[in-house]
Amino acid sequence: MSLKGKHIGFGLTGSHCTYDAVMPEMEKLVQLGAKVTPFVSYTVQTTDTKFGDSADWLKRIQEITSEPIVDSIVKAEPFGPATPLDCMVIAPITGNSTSKLANALTDSPVLMGAKATLRTGSPVVLGISTNDALGLNGVNVMKLMATKNIYFIPFGQDDPVKKPNSLVARMEALVDTVEAAIAGKQIQPVLVEKFRD
Repeated sequence: MSLKGKHIGFGLTGSHCTYDAVMPEMEKLVQLGAKVTPFVSYTVQTTDTKFGDSADWLKRIQEITSEPIVDSIVKAEPFGPATPLDCMVIAPITGNSTSKLANALTDSPVLMGAKATLRTGSPVVLGISTNDALGLNGVNVMKLMATKNIYFIPFGQDDPVKKPNSLVARMEALVDTVEAAIAGKQIQPVLVEKFRD
C-alpha cells in the first residue's frame, strides 16, 4: 500500500529515551509522501531530560514535518469528523498514556487525537514503551489489543533480566504497521524479541 497523500497523525508521549528511535520513522512517513501532523503531550513540551531538552525535540519534529505541532486539546479535537486522519500513530506511548487511553481518559493533545481518530473509524497505531506492561499495566495493554481499530507495532521485552515487566515496540516496524492498519490488519507477529541478533 502506498502512503502517498495519506494524512497521518504522529503523537509522542513522555518516553524520552525512545525519541531517537521514532524520529527516523516519522521521517520515513514524510519521505513516502504522507502528510504528517505531529501531536505532543504536555510532558514532551515541557520536560528536559538526559535524553535531550524539550525545545530541541520540538525543533527536530518541525524540521521533519512542516505541519504545525498540535500542542493542546483544543487543537487536537478537530481531527475527528472536521479534519479526519487516515491513521493516528502514538509512538512512543508510555504506560501512563496507555492506561489513560484504555480507560477513556482524554487529558492530552495526543490522547484527544486518538479519540478523535477512533470517532471516524480510522486506525490508531500504538508503539508502547513502558516499564510496567507485564505488571499492573498489562490489563490495559490487553484491553487495547482487543479494541476495534487499535493496532500495535510489534513489541517485546527490552531487558528481561533488569526490567522483567518492561515492553518496548520495535519502532523500525512502524511504517509497515501503519500500512497494515490502514488496510484493517494487525501486522504479525505482534509479540517479538525486542532486539534482533
